[in-house]
Amino acid sequence: MSAIKLVQPMTLAEKVIARAANRAHVQPGEIVICKVDLAMMHDSGGPRRVDSKLRTLGAAIWDVDKVVVVSDHYVPAVDAESAHILQFTRAWVAERGIKHFYDMRGICHVVLAEGGHLTPGMFAAGGDSHSPTGGAWGAFMVGIGATEMAGVLVTGELWVRVPQTLRVLLNGEMPIACSVKDVLLHLCARIGMNNDYKVIEYAGSGMAALPMRERMTLCNMAAELGGETGIIAPDLQTIAALHVAGRLDVSFDNYWCTDAEAIVERNVEIELAQMVPYVAAPHSPANSAPVTEIGRPKIDQAYIGACTGAKIEDLRMAASVLRGRQVASGVRLMIAPASSATTQAAVADGTLGILLAAGAILLPTGCGACAGLGAGVLASGEVCIASTARNFKGRMGAADSLVYLGSPYTVAASAIAGHIADPRDFLHG
Repeated sequence: MSAIKLVQPMTLAEKVIARAANRAHVQPGEIVICKVDLAMMHDSGGPRRVDSKLRTLGAAIWDVDKVVVVSDHYVPAVDAESAHILQFTRAWVAERGIKHFYDMRGICHVVLAEGGHLTPGMFAAGGDSHSPTGGAWGAFMVGIGATEMAGVLVTGELWVRVPQTLRVLLNGEMPIACSVKDVLLHLCARIGMNNDYKVIEYAGSGMAALPMRERMTLCNMAAELGGETGIIAPDLQTIAALHVAGRLDVSFDNYWCTDAEAIVERNVEIELAQMVPYVAAPHSPANSAPVTEIGRPKIDQAYIGACTGAKIEDLRMAASVLRGRQVASGVRLMIAPASSATTQAAVADGTLGILLAAGAILLPTGCGACAGLGAGVLASGEVCIASTARNFKGRMGAADSLVYLGSPYTVAASAIAGHIADPRDFLHG
């Protein structure tokens, strides 16, 4: 995205919105109309929800080159209804001439990144609440519902109320057995989940050491904090990752950052060296506390999956705990890699072999049990610890099942112990 060079200081989010609205400057509270650079939908909330609206309007899609469709919720089909949803999605994509269709290739937020669809300064909309994941690439990406998405598909525009920026400053280095998932669970308890119309911007000295997929998790769970979206200023690592994804046309532009004089709502500082493993108890990510304060509830299932917790770094975290060990008797450790590319990488570097040798069960890539679909859902009264982002009542199966949240380190440690466990007890050095 080309930048408009300005004199008046703005936050990163304000700069992206100003560019998309063709404005020299925007400020929090203003309502502006933005040109959408990319619209993403998946099989659950996409074609089957917007099709009737488009047909009623007799409308065409404003720009098929800017639309990405991903099948990830109902894949692979486990019943006739799922098969019908996928059939409809595939037929709709063909009818509408959608060029960017990823069918059973992975979770939409991960596939978008792997395909190089997100670039710094982009204004994007996704038909999924975890669309803020795109902010890891210096984009402003919001999650919207089907009615709003239909409007975007027809007009190529979306209104937005310019949000305030809440900056989370991550300083120092992450200690052993901790990941950004622990940071996010800590934040859910610390600042709550009601940060409406706020952008969560992540910055600080600790950002440089975080790989792009960890940055994706930070922005992803801005949704759990209740924010409008999450965002991170791009750096040379961002550009290098885009080049790997085939986007050789993108170069570093230091414009895409929050100006030093820009006004933010507040700063929240976290010293990473003091971080400890966190676990969220049922039924909210805000019910988070250090793992040592959760107790030792027995588990029936450990689940490493979802856009938040099954990227290649996540699988490697779990493997570092599981290497040479076995999953406890009576516990199911289920792993659903976030994309086909993730599975291939895990095979190539030996990660998948370590997981399977420990007794893990490999599930198809996709949203699956995280959304209460397909394999891995919970029966009545069962207890699970998952690397997913949410543990709302009934989300992963039976309404009386119990879901705890933790990092891949903690999920793996718990699978070995048979109860929620501290991963630091399994990692040394």
